[in-house]
Amino acid sequence: MNRLRSVDSEAAALVEAELKRQNTTLELIASENFVYEAILEAQGSIMTNKYAEGYPGKRYHGGCEQIDLMEDLARQRACQLFKTDHANVQPHSGVNANLAAYMALIQPGDTILGMFLQHGGHLSHGSKVSITGSFYRSFFYGVNPDTELIDYDDVRSKALEHKPRLIIAGGSAYSRTIDFSIFREIADEAGALFLVDMAHIAGLIAAGVHPSPVEYADIVTSTTTKTMRGARGGFILCGKDRADAVDRAVFPGTQGGPILQNVLAKAVTFKMAMQPAFRQYQEQVVKNADLLARSLRDRGLRIVTGGTDNHLLLVDLQPANLTGHQGEIILEELGITVNKNMIPFDPRPPAVTSGIRMGTAAITSRGMKEDEVSEIASIIATALGEGENLDPAPYRQRVMELCRQFPLYLDPLEFAAL
Repeated sequence: MNRLRSVDSEAAALVEAELKRQNTTLELIASENFVYEAILEAQGSIMTNKYAEGYPGKRYHGGCEQIDLMEDLARQRACQLFKTDHANVQPHSGVNANLAAYMALIQPGDTILGMFLQHGGHLSHGSKVSITGSFYRSFFYGVNPDTELIDYDDVRSKALEHKPRLIIAGGSAYSRTIDFSIFREIADEAGALFLVDMAHIAGLIAAGVHPSPVEYADIVTSTTTKTMRGARGGFILCGKDRADAVDRAVFPGTQGGPILQNVLAKAVTFKMAMQPAFRQYQEQVVKNADLLARSLRDRGLRIVTGGTDNHLLLVDLQPANLTGHQGEIILEELGITVNKNMIPFDPRPPAVTSGIRMGTAAITSRGMKEDEVSEIASIIATALGEGENLDPAPYRQRVMELCRQFPLYLDPLEFAAL
C-alpha cells in the first residue's frame, strides 16, 4: 500500500477503508468470500503487463512462453480437479462463460429452458433483462409451491412442450442438492443439450461434498470465486468432442485476450482446492450453513425449503412483517451484510423482495465454526424480531467482538489499530 499511497492517496484511502469494512463486518452474502493471500498476490502480479490473444502455442502476440505454460497449468489443474477432458480458463466472468457455452452449443433464436429467477435461477439463464433473454427464446421451470424444491415434473413438462435446444441447471439462490441425473434424462427425452452452471457450488463439488455434474452435462460453467474462494473470473469444462467449439466461442467469439493475472490466480485457485485443508474447509461451510438455517428456524424465522444442503439459505421475512430490503438495512446497521432476495412466488418486486439470502463461505474462511454461527444466528433472529424499533448498539458490539477474534489479513494488533 505504500506505493499506492504515495501515488494516489485518495485511491489508497478507499482500499484502507474497505479493508476496515471487511474486518469489522460479518460477510454473509452467499456470492462473496475472502480469498487466500496468494490469490491477492497473483492477481496483483506482473502478469498484468502482458496481452495474449489466442491459446497456448497459437497466440497472436509474441513473448508468450511463460504465459502458455501458465495457462496450460491452469487448464490441467482444472481438468484434474473436476475429472474432465478439457477446460477453458479464459472467461472474464461467470456470465461470459455462460455466453460462450451457449455460443458453442446453440444458435441465436434457439429455445432455452432455465430456472425462474425468483425461484433461485440466474439472470444469465434466459432472463428477459439479460442479453441471454434477447438472443434466445427462453422459457422457465420452477419449484413446487409446497416443498419449494425443484419440480422435476415441471421441468419435464416444459421441456416436452417447448422442445428447447438447451436445458440449464444451476442457480444463485437455490439451497438444495440438484439431481443432475434427472436433468440429463429429461434433456435426452426432449432431444435437448444440457448445461450446468455450478458457479455457486463449485467449491463444494471440487471438495467432494456435493455431487458433480461433469458426467451428466454437455458443458459445465463456473466461476473461481464464491465457494471456490479464488480468482475473479470464470471457466468452462467439457469433453474432448466440444473442446474446439468452446475455445472458439470464448476467443474470438465472445472475448479478446484473457486477463492474464486472473488466469494465474485461477491456476493457484485450483491448486489450493486440491489440498486436504480445502475439503475440511468445505465440510465446515456446509456444517455452518446447516446450523445457521436450523438456528434461525428454531428462533422463529421461516427458512425457504426448510433448510439447506449447500452453503446458502433463504430467509422469508414475511412472517416477521419485514421486507427483504428492510431486513438487509437492519442487519447492515449491526455490521452484518446480507442481500435482499426474492423467494419463490414472491409477491414483492425485485427492488423490495420478501426475503434475504445468506451464505457461510466467507465467515468460514475467517475460521468461524459452530459456536460463532450460533452467536450470529442469535444476533440476527433477535435483531430482526425487534425490526425497525431496534437499538443497534449492543448488537454491533457483539458483532465487533466476533470480528476481533477472527481478523482478516491482519494480526490482532493491526486489527486493534483500525
